[in-house]
Amino acid sequence: MTAGAHIENNGGGKSNTRLVVWLVALVVGMTALSFAAVPLYRLFCQVTGYGGTTQRAEAAPGVTADRVIRVRFDANVAPGLPWAFHPEMREIDVKVGESKLGFYRVVSQADHATVGTASFNVTPEIAGKYFAKIECFCFQEQRLEGRASAEMPVSFYVDPAIMDDRDAAGLTDITLSYTFFATPESEKTAGQSKAGSAKGVIDLSGREG
Repeated sequence: MTAGAHIENNGGGKSNTRLVVWLVALVVGMTALSFAAVPLYRLFCQVTGYGGTTQRAEAAPGVTADRVIRVRFDANVAPGLPWAFHPEMREIDVKVGESKLGFYRVVSQADHATVGTASFNVTPEIAGKYFAKIECFCFQEQRLEGRASAEMPVSFYVDPAIMDDRDAAGLTDITLSYTFFATPESEKTAGQSKAGSAKGVIDLSGREG
């Protein structure tokens, strides 16, 4: 009886070991999938325009249509970043396929260097897959020295493919919205009155408009 019980316990130990290994593998797999989901979700948004995600292009298509769409500009700053941020023009009319420039201005209200990064989207959401940006301050982090200000342009166009979308046939207005957030780099510069430009960061302090 004792030997039999011993053998049964060993079998149970092996089962428990297999269960632990399986659970650990499950946790690792779920963690890997969660990290992979972020770039996959971003790719999905960029391709479909889901959530008003805009597109990125090298140049305008070179052809325009007579259809005119009014583009409105919106600006926001998240808590934790001491910047004033606003569009220099509230709206602009653009022909489909035509390259246009919009301008924003940012002013630092801090005494030390700060760094921000801008998230963006357009509304209505259906416009996301047709709104393409050629150049934009949102492509990189932006750095401002204390009390500095800068003008930030965005070059964009509305893709002529919108003309073939029946669901977008009645679209007359698009709102381009940005929200600036503080970055970890901004936290590092807090309390410093003088700091050099960080790698991968655009220094805007010399871009006075």
